[in-house]
Amino acid sequence: MRIPRIYTPQPLSHTTLLTLDALAANHVGKVLRMKPGEQIYLFNGTGDDYLAELSEVSKKTVVANVLKKLTTQHESPLSIHIGQCLSRGERMDYAIQKATEMGVTQITPLFSARCEVKLAKERQEKKLQHWRQIAISACEQCGRNLLPEIHAPLPIDQWLAQRSEALRLVLHHHAATPLGNHKQPHDIALLIGPEGGLTEEEVSLANQHQFHSTTFGPRVLRTETAPVAALAVLQYCWGDWR
Repeated sequence: MRIPRIYTPQPLSHTTLLTLDALAANHVGKVLRMKPGEQIYLFNGTGDDYLAELSEVSKKTVVANVLKKLTTQHESPLSIHIGQCLSRGERMDYAIQKATEMGVTQITPLFSARCEVKLAKERQEKKLQHWRQIAISACEQCGRNLLPEIHAPLPIDQWLAQRSEALRLVLHHHAATPLGNHKQPHDIALLIGPEGGLTEEEVSLANQHQFHSTTFGPRVLRTETAPVAALAVLQYCWGDWR
């Protein structure tokens, strides 16, 4: 049986007893229906996994005995920051989940001219926590032990002005600049438009901030598909896909 990986925000060290937080305890006790004596991997997003054995499992409390620290490395050497224009429904959730699995380092949701999603201030924090939990669940599944940073939403012009990555790309289906024309970067900023696409003014503004217009093929990708396809290509070219 595959040993489950569980995220906990608590400090971790070997040979200690740890009471899991409510969310992790619910997943272990109620969802997975695990029993005392079974083992789990714990991680807190700082870069290490810990093997632990469950010593107590009840309706409200799960206690784990941390056995040992495991040194694992599942992070790409390529740092990628995606500016993802907000999309409706579950499309944004999908983009964050799959980008996390593909090794993204940072994601900033963006408001753009054709973005149909409007978030009041009070909803932004709730959405941000929701997106961060999606990233955590994706890390549990895919084996990552460093959490990608999910930033608060920004207007697209502010995000563009803040960029300093060595290579900056904007997905634009009219572009014809081959990816192979660029030197190998250590970090990348990637701008992905909304369902209606970026306006010509937004693409021009990105170009003014040293973003290179690029495309990954002849077909127009949906906004939630674009980060998956782009990350796969970037990880193959310069990351840890071989």
